[in-house]
Formats: sequence, structure tokens, C-alpha cells
Amino acid sequence: MTTVLVVEDTPSEMALITSFLKDSGYTVIAATDAKEALEKVTQYKPDVVVTDVVMPGMSGFELCRSLKKNPETEKLPIVVCTSKNQELDRLWAMKQGADAYVTKPFSREDLLRALKSVVV
Repeated sequence: MTTVLVVEDTPSEMALITSFLKDSGYTVIAATDAKEALEKVTQYKPDVVVTDVVMPGMSGFELCRSLKKNPETEKLPIVVCTSKNQELDRLWAMKQGADAYVTKPFSREDLLRALKSVVV
């Protein structure tokens, strides 16, 4: 079973993403900010990370960079899930190491398609 670390600081968004993933058979680990996410990646070794961009402290882009520059997590797939819907935001996310990009609002299918595109 695939384990997904969801990094989201808005409770309603966290609940929505978690329910979509659990209903689709994924195991979900939750983190409310990037610092907590870095700790949970080390602790639980998830198969993929789904992260918001705009969060207090460290942004989702910074989280991407941090994970991709660490030899232990550089191959960990990252799906950015954000309300930032400009092409420049998408390009910047990919430059930071994101493997897929989903804009809010999104459907269950949008999220699952992005996950399936990065998890083998």
C-alpha cells in the first residue's frame, strides 16, 4: 500500500485531501507545516509527498528544495497542491524539484492522476 505524506496548514483542505486518498486506498500521514513534514519523512519514509505552497515558516517550495538536496530523500516524488495557478508558479515548482502540480480547487481525479503519474 502506498503511503502519502500530506503537508497542508488549512484543516478543511487537509480533511478533503485525506478523505480522497484514504477512500482510494492510500495510507495517509499528516503534517501541518514543512518543518513537521521533514521530521515525518525521516520517521515514516512515505512513498510520496503532497504539499501546499503557502504555509507559515517554510514554504512548500522550500520543502521541495530541502527534500531534493538530501541524498536520502532526493528521489522522493513530490506533488505540489496549491491555489497558485499561474504558469510561472508551476515552472518554479518544477525548478524546486516538484514532480507534479495540482491547482486548487481540484477534483479527486485531478489529485489521483497526479499521484499515479509520480508513483510507480
